[in-house]
Amino acid sequence: MSVVFQKSKGLTDVKLHYCPGCAHGIVHKLLAECLEEMGELGNSIIAVPVGCAVMANKYFNFDAIQAAHGRAPATATGIKRVQPDKMVITYQGDGDLASIGTCEIVHAAARGEKITTIFINNGIYGMTGGQMAPTTLPGMRATTAQHGRDVHIQGYPIRVSEMLATLDGPAYIERVSVTTPGQVAQAKKAIMKALKVQKEGIGFGFVEVVSSCPTNWGLTPVKAMEFIREKMIPYYPLGVFKDITGEGK
Repeated sequence: MSVVFQKSKGLTDVKLHYCPGCAHGIVHKLLAECLEEMGELGNSIIAVPVGCAVMANKYFNFDAIQAAHGRAPATATGIKRVQPDKMVITYQGDGDLASIGTCEIVHAAARGEKITTIFINNGIYGMTGGQMAPTTLPGMRATTAQHGRDVHIQGYPIRVSEMLATLDGPAYIERVSVTTPGQVAQAKKAIMKALKVQKEGIGFGFVEVVSSCPTNWGLTPVKAMEFIREKMIPYYPLGVFKDITGEGK
């Protein structure tokens, strides 16, 4: 019997700890498949964050390093400059990247560091109990915004992809999601493109994934996917925000 599908060699057999409906597992799968298809599993290093993906090193079957909260781009910069032939990836959530790590991601992008960043935007702090994040939508409730985010008090959400696209350093920036089969396929294309931009020495690649957090949103997995499509994506539109290769997606 021919093999129709098999798990990527880039993933271990460790059981995922993520909540039902969380998209981290989907994105882990896509990243592992891309690196395997590129033949780079034995040549890759991932800097994992502080947050829900803090134990991602247990799930990937390639080298990993635990970075301090928000510092994955700085850690990855050091690794890439010492080992320029390695594929170096940071995998970060919105609390890690868009809050405490804003400095690191902005300056890594501005310098055009030849690394790849996968940014999971679920609009909330997941691991620490559902506090408001820099990406929490206006009116969206969180443990630190009981009546919903009030933009007159807490300010507006940060659109990270759009912000980084204003810089001269990045080579490729795209925002995707994974709520439908079509979106999953497009997300894989974006991750593959960002990795190729690094492999070819072109520059900094950034893929933002608009994701779900059913537990802290207080929704079922199905309703969380609907929330992404109906509320998150209108505020965080999908698409390519920068591509200096001129090759499209």
